[in-house]
Amino acid sequence: MVEQTMTITDDTGVHARPATVLVNKAGNFESDVKVEYNGKSVNLKSIMGVMSLGIPKDAEIKITAEGSDEEEALKTIVDTVKNEGLGE
Repeated sequence: MVEQTMTITDDTGVHARPATVLVNKAGNFESDVKVEYNGKSVNLKSIMGVMSLGIPKDAEIKITAEGSDEEEALKTIVDTVKNEGLGE
């Protein structure tokens, strides 16, 4: 399993549009990809799960990936968070 902690910098937090982009990216991998915030962990392939976390600006999240393509999955999700201007 690989993991990375990130801080959300977008003024509106993780809202519907970037959440959809993240879910779509995570869906391209076989690995289990999860996002954790405030003690709750959800499947990053589930838009309802991601939205249920209500991740605000300045939140610290942990992204984890476990499976055959975990390294590539984590790198892609981290890059997507950065490229979407969501966090660092």
